[in-house]
Amino acid sequence: MAEYGKALNGAEILLHSLKEQGTELIFGYPGGAVLPLYDALYSSDLKHILARHEQGAVHMAEGYAKATGKPGVVFVTSGPGATNAITGIADAMSDSVPLVVITGQVTTPGIGKDAFQEADVVGLTMPITKNNYQVRAVKDLAKMVKEAFHLATTGRKGPVVIDLPKDMTVSEVPLEATGPVNLVSYQPTLQPNQLQVKKLLEALKVAKKPLVLAGAGVIHANASKELIAFVEQFQLPTLTTLLGLGTIPYEHELFLGMGGMHGSYAANMALTDCDLLINIGSRFDDRLASAPDEFAPNAIVAHIDIDPAEIGKIIETQIPIVGDAKETLIQLLATSSEQPTCEEWRKLNQDRKNQHPFKFDRQQIAEIKPQRVIELVGELTKGDAIVTTDVGQHQMWSAQYYPFKYPQQIITSGGLGTMGYGIPAGIGAKLGAPEKEVVIFVGDGGFQMTNQELAILNDYNIDLKVILMNNRSLGMVRQWQESFFGGRRSESVFENQPDFIKLAEAYHINGFKVDKPATFEADFTKAFKSQGPAVIEVLVSTTEHVLPMVPAGKPNDQMLGVD
Repeated sequence: MAEYGKALNGAEILLHSLKEQGTELIFGYPGGAVLPLYDALYSSDLKHILARHEQGAVHMAEGYAKATGKPGVVFVTSGPGATNAITGIADAMSDSVPLVVITGQVTTPGIGKDAFQEADVVGLTMPITKNNYQVRAVKDLAKMVKEAFHLATTGRKGPVVIDLPKDMTVSEVPLEATGPVNLVSYQPTLQPNQLQVKKLLEALKVAKKPLVLAGAGVIHANASKELIAFVEQFQLPTLTTLLGLGTIPYEHELFLGMGGMHGSYAANMALTDCDLLINIGSRFDDRLASAPDEFAPNAIVAHIDIDPAEIGKIIETQIPIVGDAKETLIQLLATSSEQPTCEEWRKLNQDRKNQHPFKFDRQQIAEIKPQRVIELVGELTKGDAIVTTDVGQHQMWSAQYYPFKYPQQIITSGGLGTMGYGIPAGIGAKLGAPEKEVVIFVGDGGFQMTNQELAILNDYNIDLKVILMNNRSLGMVRQWQESFFGGRRSESVFENQPDFIKLAEAYHINGFKVDKPATFEADFTKAFKSQGPAVIEVLVSTTEHVLPMVPAGKPNDQMLGVD
């Protein structure tokens, strides 16, 4: 660490400040405006991962943050470098992922004068960040970095941008210690209101059909242990959102599955029938509550959330509780006594779960079923792998058929639904959790958006498997066209595709093609157990739909594909 009082330039101060915040790994892509920063990085012990596109760098940082709980850090240059990063920043904002993104900027005198590679980063990122800064004095930089990390990692987590003009990276000032962060207008509420906690416990005493909905807020708060203790104490049937998968193990007798558009029959029917819904860390998005006026129509709704803006935004809430999920669950456990359980309700949900599992036609052996691919990966990994997905049908099948056991196990783009997310996010996850097996599921559409990041696997000796589910189409788009647009497949089928195996080999990693239904399981298993990173292309059925499906605007009990 540098000595306080020593003159350092802005680039050196930035690196010093990042290390003070515990940063070990940076994802980025250099350019003219950040050359002084990369020059300082050359002699630093901070590790940098050279992405092949700025969007990929941000998704890697997201995967790293989701797998570790630590903030991801990104460096990009000005202008197109910053604009290329915007999709990833917006994705992180949607999913409450802690990031600190350093964007280069033209020199201070050139700002606002259409200088080469200038873009209004502050204006562009204002709606998709928790906060953003533009450095106008080097002496403020260390304080800004400290504040940025504080904002990114507290309250409802999210991305923060620091826009750094080039002249600020070369100007020198004495290094000074920064004091504690004190943002008067930003004081997240961690401890819940005791009266509201008591009100929830009283509602729980009289409820006949209580239900728990667990979202990503449980994971962000590291509260899975407390969640399980709470639902076990009261024997509460529990469902999750997509990003809440893993908060309660898939094999737990109280777990009903994921709810919403492609959720389980048991979960969606429980939402319809419950008389008390306890939402912990979910924002009631439209994929869960497609018809808000008909959502949980018989229920008193309790909503526990760190972000008060989410409570009552979509679903009317009778018991609002602003607070950290972990702290709130601790208080619920501490102030409650053993209560009678609703055995009849619990049995009804268990029967629904047993009688209406996710299913597909296992007798049809002329094609490889994508659902079976995911099941097989679950068997080969014993359900222990971190699973990263891209966006599309395979994402939903992964949520339905992979046996998620623990928090931070599924890494996917939930809120923004960003195609191209899977490969870079999986790389970031593996770098964050090298001891874990990481599997990436990706479709042939999303693969072609960010496949250039495969180069990193060889560059940094990263061992993971990419499962390319090739259905020769944009599967989810095709499904909607077949279901709601008269079967007109407008621009959703790929007439020509690259040779994905040769493409993998061009990046100096192994490629395997699995295309024979009769020997699919043996061929896939052999490829999956191969040494080193690999792309395994599986030619899956081109006609499968993700079912069940709650059509847009319909209540949760109106599912397609249910007997």
